[in-house]
Amino acid sequence: MAANKRESNASRRIGRSRNIQNAQTRVKVSLPTVEQFFTRMNRELGLQPSAAFVRFVPDPEMKRLNTRFRHKRKTTDVLSFPCETRTAPHSLKRRTIELRGTFLGDIAISPWVARRNAKVFGRSISEEICGLLLHGVLHLLGYDHETDRGQMERVEAKLRHRLGLS
Repeated sequence: MAANKRESNASRRIGRSRNIQNAQTRVKVSLPTVEQFFTRMNRELGLQPSAAFVRFVPDPEMKRLNTRFRHKRKTTDVLSFPCETRTAPHSLKRRTIELRGTFLGDIAISPWVARRNAKVFGRSISEEICGLLLHGVLHLLGYDHETDRGQMERVEAKLRHRLGLS
């Protein structure tokens, strides 16, 4: 009986795909919903199912990562850590074909910040998390909304529509 309970807890923390890990316990994250979206998004983009590793982290860890890697001493909703530096793509289709079969990198998401953002934007937490996952993957593909004059925002809006996100 105890072994079954341990196994059950482990399956809730690490997704079936082994590419999604929930390392926090404060905010409930529906891993099956996230996994389904991740699979659908990767299929839509033409990427392999294991194109990225996603970790849901507690807010203090997100703040530490944001401080260390972006020199911003505050938490954030999503951070992406590409395996290699990529220039901004000229075309999403061309970039995904170029990177098909490649592991892109890691994504950290703060469910605490996602929950707060979901309330502000009138979304469910699952929808907000799926949107952050898409945002993170676009960063792994080389998009950068801080420097690209709206290119990432336009691509993200089209994909959000195609994937059924508001």
